[in-house]
Amino acid sequence: MSKVKIGLIQAANDVHGDESVELHKRKAIEKHIALIREAAQQGTQMICLQEIFYGPYFCAEQTTKWYDAAEEIPNGPTTKQFQELAKELGVVIVLPIYEREGIATYYNTAAVIDADGAYLGKYRKHHIPHVAAGGGSCGFWEKYYFKPGNLGYPVFDTAFAKIGVYICYDRHFPEGARALGLNGAEIVFNPSATVAGTSEYLWKLEQPAHAVANGYYVAAINRVGVEAPWNMGEFYGQSYLADPRGSIVAIGSRDQDEVVIGEMDKELIREVRNVWQFYRDRRPETYDQIISL
Repeated sequence: MSKVKIGLIQAANDVHGDESVELHKRKAIEKHIALIREAAQQGTQMICLQEIFYGPYFCAEQTTKWYDAAEEIPNGPTTKQFQELAKELGVVIVLPIYEREGIATYYNTAAVIDADGAYLGKYRKHHIPHVAAGGGSCGFWEKYYFKPGNLGYPVFDTAFAKIGVYICYDRHFPEGARALGLNGAEIVFNPSATVAGTSEYLWKLEQPAHAVANGYYVAAINRVGVEAPWNMGEFYGQSYLADPRGSIVAIGSRDQDEVVIGEMDKELIREVRNVWQFYRDRRPETYDQIISL
């Protein structure tokens, strides 16, 4: 099929950060299942949730409490639950969760589930920030929680399109975005958790640029609201779908829970790539210094 309906789900976290990990996960999963069902009822075929969707952006603080939120992928309960949901609804789901491997190795990961419920694989976030934000002791303290990804830049051949995943801070690095295109991605999903005052001025700039440079669609997802007790800043929503010309096809509100729906047209990918032959004209033999400098 040439045209595919894309659903991007942005939502506020409704539970105070001092509450238990178990309560956070239960409430967020209930909320997002309802939003996925809403998206499916509107004809959406591919759905992506926000970065580590089943709780607050806990990287605002550094405490071992949040290690308990991590699960194995694909053998953990959340992946299995959403495999059943994907199969029931006939939709592809990109499921960003906190991954535990072995006894105590942790990654920021997204599982990719096909429309028949099959687990296709996972992407682990490569670029891990560790910077202050919002004043006080808050920040994007992600190196405390995540090892850098080690699975490369896979592309998953789903029922509706070939998809890649890039997570939040990854979006600032063009190299992985290009690798996903070279690996055959028709659309790249970037689930994020990003606040005003830090990166908002880049939000509608970088990812449409990736879409243009690589001739694919980019789906950018951000959560909404201010999360207590950290109050490190406003998660400013505005989840959107950008096409290969860099145009924003659909965009969400700044502060509302919602399903943002946009249409992907594969023929437009072909049309744009026929005009701008960036893959033909690239010169990889001249780029050796990128990895040595």
